Amino acid sequence: MRRPIVAANWKMHKTVAEAEDFASAFLPKVTDAVDVDVAVAPPFTALVALGRALGGSRIALAAQNVNPEAQGAFTGEISPDMLVDAGCAYGIVGHSERRALYGETDEFVARKALALLGRDIRPIVCVGETLEQRESKRTFAVIGSQLEGSLAGLPAGRAGEIVIAYEPVWAIGTGRTATPDMAQEVHAFIRGALREPFGAAAETIRIQYGGSVKPDNIDALMAQPDIDGALVGGASLDPDAFAGIVNFGAATGSES
Repeated sequence: MRRPIVAANWKMHKTVAEAEDFASAFLPKVTDAVDVDVAVAPPFTALVALGRALGGSRIALAAQNVNPEAQGAFTGEISPDMLVDAGCAYGIVGHSERRALYGETDEFVARKALALLGRDIRPIVCVGETLEQRESKRTFAVIGSQLEGSLAGLPAGRAGEIVIAYEPVWAIGTGRTATPDMAQEVHAFIRGALREPFGAAAETIRIQYGGSVKPDNIDALMAQPDIDGALVGGASLDPDAFAGIVNFGAATGSES
């Protein structure tokens, strides 16, 4: 049985003080009975402070990005070792905003994922289609290509350490959400695509859904057989809303 994982992606939100306030409000709301992995990805400026605030809890620290190089003249970048130093257990790579706004390619995403694995940080590898691609019936072709390129070189023996996040670009921050059946259809395709390079290990890879996830739709999403959690944007900024997703999603996911 795959253990569900719910991750918060705060994007460019929250100061250090606001991150600490979030931790104080959120931690008491997560029950000990919750059978789900939880991670929070704050902006880089809040990584260390939030890590300290989460210390001793079951909530993991995640990074929103990474540079695949170990060090060097890369102004504004952050290395895998720096993330290890900050206490990160997960790192998000290939988010649609990085791909669209900063021109990140599948090959670059693959290098990032491998660099994270090399430092024992679990990559959350994002894939997803735009509205134009979905309407032109290219969803599977686009996602299949992204998976092949973004996971290139990944050792089959470590496949179970990665997380895939399916984020339909047309549903991110728009309030639009793929129906549970629509999301499951793509998740099932992803699971099948992962079997080709990874064989039986594909059954152990967790696949999150990301796209306007909220407390009132997490139950139906988590009831699907190939949805193993959520990558949460806007709703993760509010401790009450994120706790509602974590607590309910865990109860539902643990039964699937």
